[in-house]
Amino acid sequence: MSQLTTAFTDALGLDVPIVQAPIGSATCPALAATVADAGALGMLAVTWRDEEATRKILTDTKHRTDGIFGVNIVADSDAKDIPTERHVQVCLDEGIDVFSFSFGDAAPYIEQIHSHDGTILQTVGNASEAKAAVDAGVDILVAQGWEAGGHVQSTVATLPLVPRIVDAVPDTPVIAAGGIADGRGIAAVLTLGAAGAWLGTRFLATEEAHVHRLYRQRVLEADETETVYSSLFDEGWPDVPHRVLENATVADWKAAGQPEADRPGEGEIVAETDDGTPIRRYEDSLAVPSIDGAVEELPLYAGQSAGLTQKEQPADELVVTLAEETIEALERAN
Repeated sequence: MSQLTTAFTDALGLDVPIVQAPIGSATCPALAATVADAGALGMLAVTWRDEEATRKILTDTKHRTDGIFGVNIVADSDAKDIPTERHVQVCLDEGIDVFSFSFGDAAPYIEQIHSHDGTILQTVGNASEAKAAVDAGVDILVAQGWEAGGHVQSTVATLPLVPRIVDAVPDTPVIAAGGIADGRGIAAVLTLGAAGAWLGTRFLATEEAHVHRLYRQRVLEADETETVYSSLFDEGWPDVPHRVLENATVADWKAAGQPEADRPGEGEIVAETDDGTPIRRYEDSLAVPSIDGAVEELPLYAGQSAGLTQKEQPADELVVTLAEETIEALERAN
């Protein structure tokens, strides 16, 4: 794996320059720990978890692995129950030293994390954001292209975005995100100057991902044309663009002329959680295994790389496969 040594792997002590993206509620101790054990960076999304749940998931993950994993926190959102500064402190108290921030600036938390020798990643969508983040003290950047699944920060595609940001901050490692699902994609972004790759949709199809079987199956069956970029599923986290798979909810909305208000089935309960909490149509609620109801009408977050995501496999096996494919692709290019 020495061929895959980069400034990113050196900075965090990883074996391979691969990150399992913090794919919301699909992240769990089993997934992050398995990825970490394989030598990549496992990630946990903790934004919407309260303090107790955050401590529990971190403790569980630490018990499962001696590898490296981190947390992602949405920096700016009125929908959060816990102030970001408090969330950061909870993670620091639990020994976390890799922090990723998205949808907002990491700047207010840099001193807090660096005082504990932590490493800070921030997701950016253009060169201006990249320069501002580095000037503030961010250690590593995540350049997220428009092809990405889930909530999307950029309006620029990955291919032109990555070299633009690499050129803008030449002394800072840049991780490429959006549309990457195999070793060819990883090799491509490394060639563009990135120091690593951030994969979300591909890890949805792992055995460990905390997703409903119908959701996973839709991802495996989808092709690259079956995603939709909009702000449709806005209940709970409004006005944030996202990319999802086509489903009945999306189709009915399109057929109605894509209205911003009085959307088809607005307020209708389509599913419920295992404790009986109702889930309404257009709610930002990822389809986890315990959800019962019309699961396929929920937001099925996935990127355009769904077309390359065709096989379910264990997360550690996936990391090995990705690394081998990357090396093969780089050798072919040379």
